Amino acid sequence: SDYIETHATIASFSSSDSWAILSAMEKSIKAKIEAVGKPLKDWDVQINYGIKTGCNEAFIIDSTKRNEILNNCITEEERKKTDEIIRPILRGRDIKRYGYDWANLWLINTHNGVKDKIPSINIEDYPTLKAHLNQYWDKIHDRADQGDTPYNLRNCAYLEDFFKPKIVWGEISDRSKFAYDHNGNFVPEATTFLMVGENLPYLLCVLNCPLSEWFFSKVGTTTGVGTVRWTKYTIENLLLPNITKEKIKVFESSVS
Repeated sequence: SDYIETHATIASFSSSDSWAILSAMEKSIKAKIEAVGKPLKDWDVQINYGIKTGCNEAFIIDSTKRNEILNNCITEEERKKTDEIIRPILRGRDIKRYGYDWANLWLINTHNGVKDKIPSINIEDYPTLKAHLNQYWDKIHDRADQGDTPYNLRNCAYLEDFFKPKIVWGEISDRSKFAYDHNGNFVPEATTFLMVGENLPYLLCVLNCPLSEWFFSKVGTTTGVGTVRWTKYTIENLLLPNITKEKIKVFESSVS
């Protein structure tokens, strides 16, 4: 009873909003953040999941296999077209704070196109890629996540966002690990997210700062073993401080 009297905190549970058990000091810090912060979702950004292949074994390859496929192309035209749709890909584990360690992995981006904007990939125009994917026919032909044909990836309305400057991060991490990518890297669904929009250099620095890491650990969700889950739903509600456009330019010149 003495311990309860000393350490207890009062909570009304008067709404359906999420809640956290905090010390008096932590509650004070949280209140100050909430007084000046603006939710990430209101910063003119878009957050999305990575690419979902339905069969990573077939569609994600290493550099050796990529070179083999390109070298087996019959014509120079086929080689050039094939090279254009084999894109570098980052996994959640590759992404570090401010940067990433690319593992020499590539995505066969036989996308399903974007309605009225980008035509879907016709595998008949890529005979060498088709031969590679045919080796996994038993796994790709009846998978749930596919496009118009088993050779195509599922629809992705934000396909063009992968080629834009963006912030990428992995879902499960013991620390805030956000990286800035302007090299057109793709990321796989279920383990990674991407964010495009305005003021990305500033948002990158704030997301990586110790205060944001602390705040998110108090209001975010965790795995069964206590590791923080940096999911879209929770992170878009993370509060970030408003600053002037002049100060934002300082961050733009520091992030490259």
